[in-house]
Amino acid sequence: MRNLITSLSIIIMIISCSNNKKEKADLVIINGKVLTVDKDNPMAQAIAIKGEKVIAVGTTQKISRMIDKSFTKVIDAGGRLVIPGFNDAHVHFGPLDPDYIELRYTTDPSVITRKVEEQVSKSKPGEFIEGGHWIHEMFIDKKWPHKELIDKVSPDNPVLLDRADGHSVLVNSYVLKMSHITKDTKDPFGGEIQKDPVTGEPTGILKDAAMDLIKTGNTKIGRSAEEEKERTWQGYLLAMKEARELGVTSLQNAGGADFDAYEMLQKEGSLTSRIDIGAPLTGDTVVLLQYKEKEKKYPGEGNWIRFGYLKAFADGSIGSSTALMFEPYTDDSLNSGLAMWPYEELEKMVLTADKMGFQIGIHAIGDKANNWILNAFEKAINVNGKRDSRHRDEHTQTVQLQDIPRFAHLGVIPSMQPTHCISDKLYYEKRVGYERCKGTYAWRSLVNAGSVLAFGTDYQVEPLNPMEGLYAAVTRKDRMGESGDGWFPEQKLTMEEAITFYTLGSAYAQFMEGRKGIIKTGYLADIVIVDKDLLTIPEDQIMKTKVDYTITGGKIVYSSAK
Repeated sequence: MRNLITSLSIIIMIISCSNNKKEKADLVIINGKVLTVDKDNPMAQAIAIKGEKVIAVGTTQKISRMIDKSFTKVIDAGGRLVIPGFNDAHVHFGPLDPDYIELRYTTDPSVITRKVEEQVSKSKPGEFIEGGHWIHEMFIDKKWPHKELIDKVSPDNPVLLDRADGHSVLVNSYVLKMSHITKDTKDPFGGEIQKDPVTGEPTGILKDAAMDLIKTGNTKIGRSAEEEKERTWQGYLLAMKEARELGVTSLQNAGGADFDAYEMLQKEGSLTSRIDIGAPLTGDTVVLLQYKEKEKKYPGEGNWIRFGYLKAFADGSIGSSTALMFEPYTDDSLNSGLAMWPYEELEKMVLTADKMGFQIGIHAIGDKANNWILNAFEKAINVNGKRDSRHRDEHTQTVQLQDIPRFAHLGVIPSMQPTHCISDKLYYEKRVGYERCKGTYAWRSLVNAGSVLAFGTDYQVEPLNPMEGLYAAVTRKDRMGESGDGWFPEQKLTMEEAITFYTLGSAYAQFMEGRKGIIKTGYLADIVIVDKDLLTIPEDQIMKTKVDYTITGGKIVYSSAK
């Protein structure tokens, strides 16, 4: 008996020592409803984090053993939903302009006049005035705006107001004059100068490539170089603040950006979202070799600032009636949209960049544009050989039904923005008719055909808030919450699927699915806690859901309590 007691005591001591030596966490989340997006362990209660990574996922009881009261931070989720951080697969991210004239959701064109007049009153003569996000289909008269709306209040300032899709712009006569755009100016390839059908004079609306004709003069009038630098820096800080407050822990910039600025943000501890920065697609091997050098400096193995994909445009947008379609627009029988490049030139760029190992993402809205880029990516496989390229179709908005299986077959990622659906459905059927809309924002069809979707917003074309994207994906209803089953409801997704494509799907699109996008041991600790259970709440509560905590790389970068 004495020997038995001695043996038991030794065992107890060994277990006690083992527990004492058990790894302790820097941060733990307990009592949560954790949607891990890990198919091998889909739900949990708690998470332990050390440094930048998750070190354990399990029950609250298990994770609580990893708390050291002297240094471990503890977040009691109190039953709230915990999910991976949102990864926006398509943004145009950069410094925010505090003087930007916001026209999103404007219904009365006179508001444009008033807001421009207000900004002019605060600006010096000759100073550039910028704004936008208007959609003319939301106006009372549903007509394109014209320069006369702003000419009378801006005789001495260049004014440029983007349509929400970024493929059309309204400018005043000051800009037209500076840019030497007259009734005799011809449309450039891939662009249109809208002209009055009676007088032939430019209306002030410039579409796609025609926007490249714009000259605005000195945009920094009245500000010194130091003032401009500080203004830009504050703009970056504002942008980062917005991202973390919305739970966006990763950003994939659609095109170029200032690497140095993000390096400075990281150095000063203000980079609270990871970012990929790409570059324009080109067939120029000299430029592509320069990209290779940039890629070496910001490699894919990095976790914070990385070189992304090469971006090109195949066409315009549905809203501006410049998306490239096989057949004419239903509401404009003489128009089938605009190609930004001849197909042969687009294909040549794809073949050259693919051969050098780059990932390519091409903006495609119309059914012909989507067909073109699938053809180009298929040609790259045939000529250069098949590899894990993960080329991307940016937007994938209107697709021929027979082209849907080609995405999975070719390994092309549909990089899609759900809020485009609920914004554009206002006029989509008017533009292209019911039949073509069957292949529009075809999320369910693409998933059923084997595609991995990557979700984002196209910010600042659409708001950055992921809750709007989740709402769009599961309802296909307008933001006012219309009745019924939604627009082409057979294409809706479940909430869990929508969250997956906004996290793991987006990580897959950037070759990071082995490091982030799910809550799992060894993965980067990018995590969001929200105030409502997105998996169970009524649909009218989805967009009202707020982020309570944003954790990036194991650090709490936002708390609603502060």
